[in-house]
Amino acid sequence: MTRNHVESLELVTHSARETFDIGTRLGALLAPGDTVCLEGDLGSGKTCLTQGIGHGMGVDDVITSPTFVLINEYIPSQRGGRLYHVDLYRIEREDDLVTLGLEDYIYGNGITVIEWAERARDYMPRERLWVTLTYLDPSSRRLRFEAVGAHYAEVVRALREALTGHAADDAAANTAANAAGNTGGNAIGME
Repeated sequence: MTRNHVESLELVTHSARETFDIGTRLGALLAPGDTVCLEGDLGSGKTCLTQGIGHGMGVDDVITSPTFVLINEYIPSQRGGRLYHVDLYRIEREDDLVTLGLEDYIYGNGITVIEWAERARDYMPRERLWVTLTYLDPSSRRLRFEAVGAHYAEVVRALREALTGHAADDAAANTAANAAGNTGGNAIGME
């Protein structure tokens, strides 16, 4: 029997810059073939996080939401591969996903970031990183990272360590410190 690796991390950001910075850290950790699924209401920070991911990958171009074109492709200047930024907001039927060729991107050699991924949940790879973004107030967002699979679990552990300086074993202590109002100087609070 194979073990299903699941790892999660929950953060609260207090500005668009913090959301972007988390994306930058995440982008530096991703590898070709990775899929990041983003879920959240309009204005929850999906595109901002994607902009940070692109920055972390070395994309110099301005990253914009591909709402009307559905997919934007970016080439990082600092490393190989591609960033495929997919927006499924306008997808209405499963046939549209086939026409779009979504599986070609997901199972290709680039890093694929999919906004509104919940609209195509059945098409997402079994192993993936799912990020749920929740609007808390005009400047604050909750980001919940749920990794399914050993590779993505390692990405989430590395992200936690990059953001807090603490390994996964220290996460419980860090969460307790945050609940007490002591984030140890980190601008980003862990939940």
